[in-house]
Amino acid sequence: MNYENLLQYNPILLALLATLFTYLMTAMGSAMVFFFKTINKKILNSMLGFAAGVMIAASFWSLLKPSIEMAEEMNMVVWMPAILGFLTGGGFLFAIDRILPHLHMGLAINKAEGIKTTWQRSVLLVLAITLHNIPEGLAIGIAFGALTNNPDLGTLMGGLILALGIGIQNFPEGAAVSIPLRREGFSRLKAFNYGQLSGLVEPIAGLLGAYLVLVITPILPYALSFAAGAMIYVVVEELIPESQLGDETDLSTVGAMIGFALMMLLDVALG
Repeated sequence: MNYENLLQYNPILLALLATLFTYLMTAMGSAMVFFFKTINKKILNSMLGFAAGVMIAASFWSLLKPSIEMAEEMNMVVWMPAILGFLTGGGFLFAIDRILPHLHMGLAINKAEGIKTTWQRSVLLVLAITLHNIPEGLAIGIAFGALTNNPDLGTLMGGLILALGIGIQNFPEGAAVSIPLRREGFSRLKAFNYGQLSGLVEPIAGLLGAYLVLVITPILPYALSFAAGAMIYVVVEELIPESQLGDETDLSTVGAMIGFALMMLLDVALG
């Protein structure tokens, strides 16, 4: 691949292509519902743990660390963008979590969170998954938007590695969404459609993230840490608790360790 040619493309276009890749990985994972009706709880916990590990590593190596480095280059108070952005990102997801009606997998409908509604269980389940995917799309968009200020190979590789890492974890995550929906009584086609549909928010969020960085370039260090805070919120509020359901919690922990190590390897070795 000629990376020099990639640097000539519009960051918004690169963000769109990268998030379309992560969406396709979600869709491919969701397609596993056509081959399997159920998913072993051990495997599900491992998948969720793996996704958590990737997101934790990406939050630091691909988002917080570059935020701190950029703040230093821009003569800002080095710690301020990282802390303020991180807490704001978590607060943003906290607010959405309290407002948007949604239901986590495996819970009764009376456990739905957000504003009370009469929406169907299927809609509430998909909204929970969609909420999870928003910060991933934002993170990729912001990472490519950084090319506006730093159009170099290192920044490009950072965006590519982040997209690759999120794409890798989206495959098992797609399966971890669609197959349980099948167990909830959905047809295979409907479970697949809902699973892949949840990933469509990533290209939308990616375009938004890249555009905001392009039009307001001084916010870049804050935007990177904002995406990190939103991702960590999802990990702690959703992925880790769901991966710890049942008796096979060791597998989810091992999955998280492997996911973190893989994402760290991608960032350090290739970035």
